[in-house]
Amino acid sequence: MRVVDLIHKKRDGGELNASELQYIMNGYSGGDIPDYQMSAFAMAVFFRGMSRVETANLTIAMAESGDTVDLSAIHGIKVDKHSTGGVGDKTTLIIGPLVAAAGVPVAKMSGRGLGHTGGTIDKLESIEGFQTELSRERFIAQVNDIGLAVIGQSGDLAPADKKMYALRDVTATVESIPLIASSVMSKKLAAGADAIVLDVKTGSGAFMKTLGDSEKLAAAMVEIGTEVGRNTAAVISDMDQPLGYGIGNALEVHEAIMTLQGQGPEDLTELCLTLGAHMVVLGGKVGSVDEARELLRGKLHNGEALGKFRAFIEAQGGDVAAVDDPSRLPQAPELIEVKSDGEGYVAAIQAEQLGLAAMLLGAGRATKEAIIDHAVGITLRKKVGEPVQAGETLAVLHVREQSEAIRAVAEQVREAYSISASKPAVRPLLLSVVTADGVKRY
Repeated sequence: MRVVDLIHKKRDGGELNASELQYIMNGYSGGDIPDYQMSAFAMAVFFRGMSRVETANLTIAMAESGDTVDLSAIHGIKVDKHSTGGVGDKTTLIIGPLVAAAGVPVAKMSGRGLGHTGGTIDKLESIEGFQTELSRERFIAQVNDIGLAVIGQSGDLAPADKKMYALRDVTATVESIPLIASSVMSKKLAAGADAIVLDVKTGSGAFMKTLGDSEKLAAAMVEIGTEVGRNTAAVISDMDQPLGYGIGNALEVHEAIMTLQGQGPEDLTELCLTLGAHMVVLGGKVGSVDEARELLRGKLHNGEALGKFRAFIEAQGGDVAAVDDPSRLPQAPELIEVKSDGEGYVAAIQAEQLGLAAMLLGAGRATKEAIIDHAVGITLRKKVGEPVQAGETLAVLHVREQSEAIRAVAEQVREAYSISASKPAVRPLLLSVVTADGVKRY
């Protein structure tokens, strides 16, 4: 078998079988296939696409190119949740304890943030003492004990995907549905989940900007899950504006705690109940999403979800007192109010600009080696559709000190807001649900 022959086959529209794709992924991750040949393969896939079976086989080949996690020692159906990334997306902090309180085990490996989207592990490390590295034995024991554990990605999961991801970024092959779908799903399969719920973002702050493209990506990932025997569902949610009001690590932890107390923002609460409901259904606890939502709403309001979060933080060495007193979380010493130049209504918020602004403040990483500041970030005071007066505060920057660079970030935040004279139509938060039965729009 020669890789050039397989590139030729794909270039001419042929379908590669499982052993051929395994040969390519193992060869590339092992260093036997050079970047220039993998670039040609990626471009052939970009133009020719892949069938459902072919994409599933590529995903399996990526997942099996490195370590895989065996979660069979954990009791029950393990349901994982994955977000395609957004601004202010702190749903894992809420959904984990919420779903665990409903009796579905959550054994999750999460990543750190890079660029304008924040990472769950960075947020959890805002809590003093919280341990993101656990042994495999302790990880499994904790899930069996309290139903929830979240750790940083360990081992060498899907190394072929890791190398290919970097290559696609510099060869103009990022926007390929089969390559994106297999990249996401290979890591989920390697992480050992029995079932998967996907939160696919769409809009200005998301990777996929249009609803149609987001539905195509969601359908491809659901097809992969179905093909490899994992029950999979995807919810497509709006990211034309940030989720909730807090952007930045400690700010998002504080907002997650408020949500678990039943006092969170409406959009964040709604999305967590919806994603969590799909997880509970796939976990076999109830038969319908509506029934699961009511079950989770009860856990949210009777304090069980907050109690589970408290047990989770304590089990991983975190300062559990911060759950009841969020002022113990890192606090920025300076606040800068960003005020509106005009009056009317907030017509739009460029979510990606706000995410990049938070990164410039130090809440995110421009490079993998950058050190983040857990205290800094942005709190929104106005969201789309809300009235605003000239001179009224749109957002507040939480910063270490005031400087010319920080004032430039404040101006970037102001420019992310569009003000109109008339009240705009607000796009719904929940747009579509994609399952093996197809796409259903709300």
